[in-house]
Amino acid sequence: MKQYMQQAIQLAKSADGQTGVNPLVGAVLVKDGRVVGLGAHLKAGEPHAEVHVIKMAGAAAYGATLYVTLEPCSHHGKTPPCADLIVESGVKRVVIAMKDPNPLVAGKGIMRLKSAGVEVEVGLLEEEARALNPAFLRALETKRPYVILKTATSLDGKVSLDSGESQWVTSPEARRDVHELRAKTDAILTGIGTVLADDPALTVRLDRETRQPKRVVLDRDLRLPLASTLARTAEDVPVLLFTSSDDREKREQARAMGIELFDYTSLGNVLQTLYANGVGRLLIEAGPTLVTSLLDGGYVDEWVAYQSPRVFGGKNGVYRSKQEGSLDTISRFEIQQVEMIGPDLKVVLRKGAL
Repeated sequence: MKQYMQQAIQLAKSADGQTGVNPLVGAVLVKDGRVVGLGAHLKAGEPHAEVHVIKMAGAAAYGATLYVTLEPCSHHGKTPPCADLIVESGVKRVVIAMKDPNPLVAGKGIMRLKSAGVEVEVGLLEEEARALNPAFLRALETKRPYVILKTATSLDGKVSLDSGESQWVTSPEARRDVHELRAKTDAILTGIGTVLADDPALTVRLDRETRQPKRVVLDRDLRLPLASTLARTAEDVPVLLFTSSDDREKREQARAMGIELFDYTSLGNVLQTLYANGVGRLLIEAGPTLVTSLLDGGYVDEWVAYQSPRVFGGKNGVYRSKQEGSLDTISRFEIQQVEMIGPDLKVVLRKGAL
């Protein structure tokens, strides 16, 4: 039994970064000890894993056992209820790794299956299934994207020398790894200060075809240069700009370039707006001012820190708040992963348990 659920978990991982605010889900259909169907939820708005697996199995679904990483849905959304499809297909037994915490489902899918006479088992490899979806689970709690902070610093936490020199803090290997990280997110957010200083493209550049995340800029005074890389490529890869400016001419010029404008009232409002626009995973690539605001606001769910083995000294640290109180009062991140990327250190940290 476990090997089939493990296979379902691997199938779910194959769509990592493609499902937006929806969870990663994998499914395996087994009959008489033989796999007759495989499936995964590949993209938000498209058929769920159960649909793919039952379609692949065809008539062989009748009397089979379905292994699925998340409770099948029981409500009409962008797709019909999967629980109904499972019942109609004649699947005899369903093994579910974890219940769906989404209030629209939350046990209703299981009830639908049981009421139709389908055998249901819940909890096989639950922890592994939960680990698939930190973004989905956190977003259900907060109604905002899962926020991933990326920083590249010296060993002593500096983003640049005091002269301002910052290219490149980390190695080519680390920079390529950042592109892998970008490819698994729905949007990349930065501040106007970073745009003015570096003119970034904020795109995924790998030696394989990938989808491009949206680019998001916080720009209260609408200072984004129309000659910037972001503005010039807005028709190709979406740019969402949050501003407080009421300059009609600048706003019209930005819209003419293909830039989407939103009102900037607070960081919390920005995150809620992005979630409403389909952003489930948000990557932050920004300077110390915005990084500090996000950390102080408690918005960072995961921190991917790349550290060069060099010591810069000086004042240009990545975090600039003055902590008050004792050490015991300061919240901590939990270390999830530590590895070497070329000559640099990569540390992945996560806030709290999911």
